[in-house]
Amino acid sequence: GKYSEANASIASLRRISKDLDPQYPELLYIQHELFSKAKLQQAAAGVPFDEAFAHAFLELFNRLDDKSALHISTAFLTRNGVEEQQREVQKLLMNLKAKDSLNLTDAMGLCRNYYLYNVYKLIEAPAKRLLKDDDNKRYSFQDSVLIKTTGGATLSAIIVRKKGVTAPQPTALCFNIYTDLSMNLARRAASYGYVGVTAETRGKRLSPDEIDTYEHVAEDTYGVIDWITKQPWSDGNVGMFGGSYSGFAQWAATKKLHPALKTIVPYVANNPGDGLPMENNIFLFVNYAWAFYVTNNKYLDNETYFDRNRWNSLNDKWYASGKSYRNIDSIDGAPNKWLQRWLQHPDYDKYWQDLVPYRNEFAAINIPVLTITGYYDDGQQSALHYLKEHYKYNNNAEHYLLIGPYDHSGAQSTRKPSTLRGYAIDSVAQMDTPEITFQWLDYVMRDGTKPALLEDKINYEVMGANEWKHAPSLEALSNQTLTLYLTDSKTVPGDSSMKITSGDMYQLSKEKPSKPGFLTQEVDFADRKTTNNDYYPDLIVGKQPDLSNGFAFISRPFDEQVSINGTFSGEIKASINKKDMDIGVVLYEVMPNGELFHLSYFLGRASYASDMSVRKLLTPGDVESIPFHKTRMVSRLLAKGSRLLLTLNVNKNPYAQINYGTGKDVSDEDINDATTPLQLKWHNDSFVRIPIWK
Repeated sequence: GKYSEANASIASLRRISKDLDPQYPELLYIQHELFSKAKLQQAAAGVPFDEAFAHAFLELFNRLDDKSALHISTAFLTRNGVEEQQREVQKLLMNLKAKDSLNLTDAMGLCRNYYLYNVYKLIEAPAKRLLKDDDNKRYSFQDSVLIKTTGGATLSAIIVRKKGVTAPQPTALCFNIYTDLSMNLARRAASYGYVGVTAETRGKRLSPDEIDTYEHVAEDTYGVIDWITKQPWSDGNVGMFGGSYSGFAQWAATKKLHPALKTIVPYVANNPGDGLPMENNIFLFVNYAWAFYVTNNKYLDNETYFDRNRWNSLNDKWYASGKSYRNIDSIDGAPNKWLQRWLQHPDYDKYWQDLVPYRNEFAAINIPVLTITGYYDDGQQSALHYLKEHYKYNNNAEHYLLIGPYDHSGAQSTRKPSTLRGYAIDSVAQMDTPEITFQWLDYVMRDGTKPALLEDKINYEVMGANEWKHAPSLEALSNQTLTLYLTDSKTVPGDSSMKITSGDMYQLSKEKPSKPGFLTQEVDFADRKTTNNDYYPDLIVGKQPDLSNGFAFISRPFDEQVSINGTFSGEIKASINKKDMDIGVVLYEVMPNGELFHLSYFLGRASYASDMSVRKLLTPGDVESIPFHKTRMVSRLLAKGSRLLLTLNVNKNPYAQINYGTGKDVSDEDINDATTPLQLKWHNDSFVRIPIWK
């Protein structure tokens, strides 16, 4: 109730935390300031809260430009509704009910959640009406457009234009499957002075067609761009932008490049078949629910997708059942049509190759490209695949990369989380992805200035150094390659202060072992009480991986600072009693204080190590060379005294297919194929290559 004091606190907070939003520091905490102003006016003039809030809201928004108004519009809205906030408060109360006292963290958390609920239950409803009125003053909306393509599709689209502009403008296009986001994306483009167009995948929103996911996007994006060029508001220039699925759609659009398409800005772009739903030919459970999310109805099935109990329990039920991966939907009780279609293509075959540019098709992509991704983006492998292939087949590619300590969501956002999975990101890593996107579009289509952060083709933030660096190519990120062997020699007991589960450690050595040797491992696929391969970077800092199975290799301490810049690679030498296996390799920094910093990882199927499109089974008993290179790019300044820790294991857990090694299609294998455990030897001439800058 101390509203004047609250506004004084807000003013003080803005001064000391303006780096949280350097572009709009004066708008930090604005929803709370308007709430307090409305409460003060309500008390002074005796007016209803909604009326007082509307007065304060209009006083602010009438002086804001389009970009500022859009930037703060979401501050007045909850993510999942006021009712969900109320449930969160009630849940907190129930969890704390049995305690005699609260520590400071719990007390502040309870107060914060209770306060937010009390603010938003009053401001969200009037704010929705006021935001809509404000939009209608600024823009003209066409939200029921149907685009008929020459290929026979009918696609739903939204067009947003700045009011009062009559001259033709360039178009910023986002091709999207997440219909709930379409209006905001088109509005954002209009706020930057473009005709904002979001077109949606076949069957979504108002489209009468059968719902598609990936299969017709290359054809349909061409049709949408062609339609745009024929509209009176179009100046004939189109740029595309967007993340994840929309990033994939941009690359699909380049498979047959329309002359009007001048540039693309894909962030965290998915590459179907090479990232999700499978990574290095292993189908991953993380994408299982996505097909229901985007195809169950014309919009998004949030209720199904965000039913975490259903999906977590399905993971565990499937793992415990021993059923084949192809039968996982029978355990769920709901047929997963798209998964079953994808499982027909375990190779990176023509089905996947037809969705995006493939090999020589990259040579024809002669437009500027800006790729944005993160070191901890689940889709980074896909994003970098496009970059590498573009460079490989087009020597003159004008393709820029912007990468830093972001996950899949953060790489797309205006504001990055200050702490990502336990890692406090460097202050310079804060950058506004939408702002850079439209600076880039201005640069390409309006003769604007190239974004200042893009000093060279490869632009990357060095974690721990708090600086951006720039290089002309991926190869130029490092000036040395550190080759380390996975030896069979144990470390000296007690030479490690690592804060992780105890287990044997072996030397990760610069010297190749003088005598051949190996480490033996047995994996019982019938055993569902244990799991193998703890690889996902959660936490990034302070993780305690389970070393009760698999092997861990640790290097000597670095005698000076060194940066790891790029993607690590290597070759595993192994002999097994079966025809195949799935491998996990994880790379950590062991910091001088003993904590682990997760750097990168590899997950892949041995039989596809040389060629994702052709399976080559292993010969039981033979020593096989299994190369790997599709790891996550990272840049991290390692302190003097830090060491590298590498873990090596067979992948067996509830989060991916289980490869029993029979040589059959892995999707058809089940626990009946687990009668004989996997017996393997990891040979000591296995090695990894670490790109470093000294």
